[in-house]
This record gives sequence, C-alpha cells and structure tokens, in this order.
Amino acid sequence: MKQSNDDGLNASEIEWRCQRIRKALAANDLEALLIFSPAWRRENVRYLSDAALEASAAFAYLPSSGAVTAFACSNEDELSLRKSGFVSDIRLIDFPDVVHIADCIGADLRSGRIGLAGLEFLPQRIMAQLQALLPHIEFQRASALMDSVRLVKSDLEISRLRAGGVICDKSWQAFLDACRPGAREFEIIAGVEARLRGEGAEDNFMIIASGGTEVMGMTPPSDRRLKVGDLVRTELTPQTRGYWTQICRTAVIGEPSARQKESFALFEEAVAAGIAVIKPGVTAHDVAKAENDVFRRHGYGEYCTSEYTRVRGHCLGLHLDEYPILEDESTVLEKNSVLIVHPNTYTPLAGYFVLGDPVVVTERGAERLLSTPRQLSVVPV
Repeated sequence: MKQSNDDGLNASEIEWRCQRIRKALAANDLEALLIFSPAWRRENVRYLSDAALEASAAFAYLPSSGAVTAFACSNEDELSLRKSGFVSDIRLIDFPDVVHIADCIGADLRSGRIGLAGLEFLPQRIMAQLQALLPHIEFQRASALMDSVRLVKSDLEISRLRAGGVICDKSWQAFLDACRPGAREFEIIAGVEARLRGEGAEDNFMIIASGGTEVMGMTPPSDRRLKVGDLVRTELTPQTRGYWTQICRTAVIGEPSARQKESFALFEEAVAAGIAVIKPGVTAHDVAKAENDVFRRHGYGEYCTSEYTRVRGHCLGLHLDEYPILEDESTVLEKNSVLIVHPNTYTPLAGYFVLGDPVVVTERGAERLLSTPRQLSVVPV
C-alpha cells in the first residue's frame, strides 16, 4: 500500500481498511458490520471514521459493498465526523433511539447475519429495540473480529505511532527533569502532562510507583515524596491522532545499589530476548515465553506468574491495550503489527521494575519506535 498523506485519510487508506473488514466478514459468513462504541471504548468507530468523538455513544455501519454510514449522537460529534473527511454519509440520531440505524440496515438487508462489534457494551434495552425493528436480522458478536482487523497497521497508522514515539521520548525526559528528592508523585505527572500536551498529544494514560523493594505494582500518582535511593517507575502512554504509543522505564534517585543494577540487567535481558524473536509468523506467546525464559534461567520463574505480573506486553493502536496480550495467546503476529514488549513485574531484587519498548514487526524483525535508550536512568542528587 502506498504511503498515505496524514493531512487526512485518502481514498486508498479508506478502501484498505474497509477491505480488511470485509475480508474478515466473509471469513465469518457475515453480510455487514454494525459498530457500537460507548464513551470509554471508541476505537472501532474511530477506525472507520478517523474522528475524535466526545458523546456517550457512536455507531457506524459497513455494508458488504458501498460506503460507511456513521451515526453521531451529538452536534459536536457530527461536526468532528465531517471534518475528518473519512465518512460522507453522516446521520445525527437521538440516542438511545436507534430507529434511524435500523432503517439504514433494513434498506440494505432484509435478512441475514450481521456482525455487531461492541455488542458486549450495548444496553439490553437498545439491543431489544434493534431486534424488534429488524426481526429477520441475526446479530453476531464481532468485537474479536475487529480486534484482528486492527492488528495490522497501515503506513499512515504506523506514522502516527511513530509520532507518538517522539512524544514518548520527550515526555520521558520531562519525567526525569521532574524527579528529585522531595518531589511528590503527582507533581511529576503534572510536569509530564504539560510537556506531552504541548507536543500535541490528545490524551495520556500514565501510572507510577516510587520506593524500594516494598513496591509491588504501579498506581495513579499519590502525594508520596521521592527519597534518595528510590526507584521511580512509570508506564507513559500518550495518544497522538487517536493512536496510543507507550514507553516503560525506571529511574533511580541517586546512585543505584548493586541489587538495583542487577534488577535492571535482568529486565534488559528479558526485553532484548522478547524483541529478538519478533518477526512475521511468531505468536504473541512466543514473545512472552522468550521474556519469561530469561527469568526462569536466572531463578526468578515464580515471578512470571499472575501473582506478581499481569502481561508481558500487548499490541498498540487505537486502544491502550490492543489485542493480543503477550501471554498464553496463540495469535500470529503479522508484518506491520505494533506491540510493546514489557516484562514489568516484581522481584525481590529491587521490587517492581518497569522496562519496555514499542516496536513494529517488519520482515527484518522488530523496529523500535523510540530513541530513548533502555537504561537505568540516574537522577543526580
């Protein structure tokens, strides 16, 4: 596919996305796709619209042939959809009334099976209304279908994730600049937020943890003050033009101890091992296993379990934790999948430790989206 112009989604980009969905629909014996996106899970409607939406809900409909229809639930979202230029057929509806959506589907299909992405979020009363208005239509769950569609990124999508990587680099430096003895966690986060917003990020998801071996995980920022000898860990995830890119790093206040250095070396080896196996055709679990094998080889296998950690990484895109996660997952990674490898977990060496890089899957292996080196950053005191 040719490189798209990021001033707006061009015709080839739109067609590429629609064809990916239609191929998946055909493979699942589905004749069309209806997407419901609540306020907290907008990724699928954004995939088909490239519009930043703010209302409590939005819908999109893709027939087996023809153009996308988007349904806005506020005047502001209607305007955003029109500005994006992706969808030409935009209809304003009075949510939760879905009569106009049913009319659109009914004009396209009298009967058949339709995939419904976001069915698990759709209120039962609204689902019942759709079924009553479309008695000859069978709705099938299609959220997993859309997860698989979004796994492979276009050139334009990767360019946006790269732009997010630049913001990650600058925001990590802002994080280090804000770390000093006596600084409170929320003050550090505030400094990072100011920097990344100034760099053009739309949003940011960020968690933090500071302290020693007692730290078992990360949380939203508290009023805890940093002390000399603390490790300060963060997952920093800015959103750029809809796409989330993440950096995982740990810093130390003052000179690191021998055990802190040993902990970094362990996690660096695990990250490097995970990245080294990445290529088209490997599974998400292959990457996780390569990371976990490092911990097992050094005698820390028990800390690979769910008691101490959640996942060894995940894909990135229009959602924070894109499918698949890197643990017990047989999904095959294809060329232009984008994921972050992060073996974040607790060990008794230095408590919870955070380290990870986002990468693009290429024919040559994994290509990093960051320029920030993987190192235990030392904050001078």
